[in-house]
Amino acid sequence: MITVLVEMVWRLLVANKGYNFLSAGSTLVIALGHSVVDALSALILAPVFALVWHFAPWHFSMHDWRVWVIGFFVVEFAYYWYHRFSHEVRWLWASHAVHHSPEEMNLLSAIRLGWTNLISAGWLVYLPVMFLGFDPRMVIVLLALDLRFQFFLHTEARVNLGPLEWILNTPAHHRVHHASNAPYIDKNYGGALIIFDRMFGTFAAEREDEPLRYGLDHPLGTHNPLGLVFGEWRRLLSDLRRAPNWYAAARIALGRP
Repeated sequence: MITVLVEMVWRLLVANKGYNFLSAGSTLVIALGHSVVDALSALILAPVFALVWHFAPWHFSMHDWRVWVIGFFVVEFAYYWYHRFSHEVRWLWASHAVHHSPEEMNLLSAIRLGWTNLISAGWLVYLPVMFLGFDPRMVIVLLALDLRFQFFLHTEARVNLGPLEWILNTPAHHRVHHASNAPYIDKNYGGALIIFDRMFGTFAAEREDEPLRYGLDHPLGTHNPLGLVFGEWRRLLSDLRRAPNWYAAARIALGRP
């Protein structure tokens, strides 16, 4: 909250970028709801993760620092694909779109997260990690640290990390990820690292001839928290109802947004 307030003062008094307090209020309500829903989801997913790990052919010790180092890269790789699928599969996008709905890039927008992750089932991406033998507790800790790192990427403050920009995900890279301009859509999926985007061709840098425009390509046109949380689901279900058959419906749900 301290960093949010500092950034707010910076935007208003130094950078003259303004601050959308109505959007910020919506974000706080959505974040509160997310924390409650996420806790309930954890109660359901914890035994699922434990069961998968139980049947893994081997188990890596959490007391070996080398396991944590390898686990960091494995979890980061899984996160890359979770994030990529969340953009490229419409069923997952219905949950993830909530995070991309702010039309202003600030730290507070980092905690605008959907309530339906359990239903969209992006968590399935992490099951192979546990089946490889990585303790679910370690996976959760690494993901938590990854997400806390990403909090500080949601800012328009110009922070250049020099050579580390080639390895780490940075505010500059993440601003591109949140832009809705055509050249920037579906780019820079990394969590703490940007190396997998460079490996798989999903990296993009900001262009001088293409100023960043934040928010959804087709805005929901509301600051109502419920409208923001369920807006993309409403669009998806509307299209599914019009589908002529199950095959067409499946193509809509599992196709690109």
